[in-house]
Amino acid sequence: MASLTISRIRAPTTLWRSTLQFMFGLVILSIHLTSRTALAKKDHLKVITDGNWEEILEGEWMIEFFAPWCPACQQLQPVWNEFAEWGEDMGVNIAKVDVTEQPGLSGRFIITALPTIYHCKDGVFRRYQGARTKNDFLSFVDEKKWQEIEPVSSWFGPSSFLMNTMSALFKLSMFIRHCHNYLTEQIGIPVWGSYAIFALATLFSGLALGLILVFIADCVFPSRRFASPSYYQKKQALKQAQMMKQLEVEHEADAEEEDEEEEEEEEREREELWRRGVPEGRPEPRTVDLQEETLRRRVVGTPEEEEDT
Repeated sequence: MASLTISRIRAPTTLWRSTLQFMFGLVILSIHLTSRTALAKKDHLKVITDGNWEEILEGEWMIEFFAPWCPACQQLQPVWNEFAEWGEDMGVNIAKVDVTEQPGLSGRFIITALPTIYHCKDGVFRRYQGARTKNDFLSFVDEKKWQEIEPVSSWFGPSSFLMNTMSALFKLSMFIRHCHNYLTEQIGIPVWGSYAIFALATLFSGLALGLILVFIADCVFPSRRFASPSYYQKKQALKQAQMMKQLEVEHEADAEEEDEEEEEEEEREREELWRRGVPEGRPEPRTVDLQEETLRRRVVGTPEEEEDT
């Protein structure tokens, strides 16, 4: 009788345990299927970073640049996720870029407003300016409306040298910002102290860069004084030659001045003797001057002849 009672008690207990196990299995299965579905949906929307951004240079892409704190980006996100589900059927890759996590891409694409959407076809980029609904996105890709938009110039393309430089500058600015936050928040340095540290670092880095550039210039274009061992000798010889030439010119000028002074002195002495009546002091007749005067009168004529005519 006791064994019959125990068996009656065990039967409902076993049934209850099996029911609980079955319900627990259903819950686990539903959670697993839900997670797989969510992961499958997330796979449609690709995430672009500084490490894999070159993938967008091949094929057709629609890329959204957003920030988590942007209200307009938050409103667009559900629509963009729905649009991403159609990407595989249309042969278009749908991607997104978080500019707060990828400052290099923000500078590479010159993102000045959020959200910003780009269309890329085999490395040719166009900025989307239309309405931001799922149907508009679908028609933009399906009807190839992107062909009506002028592409971004190659000078400002994300793979150009200019945009690579912009990307490096944006990364540097973000690195400096992180360093500033670390110094002020983690270490406890005042804000003015952090600014002073960055000012000194900028000064010393500029000096180091200048020394490196000077060293490179000396290596690539060495100075002539180092290229020729007799540079100083040639320079000294050239200076001596210039000094000798200058001395010769000055000596000749002094000699000419002395000759002129002697001639003037002799002329004065002759005039003085002529005034005293000494024949030696009489000046020589200027035959050459008389001949020139006669010739001039024959050609031009005297003033009396001009008056008679």
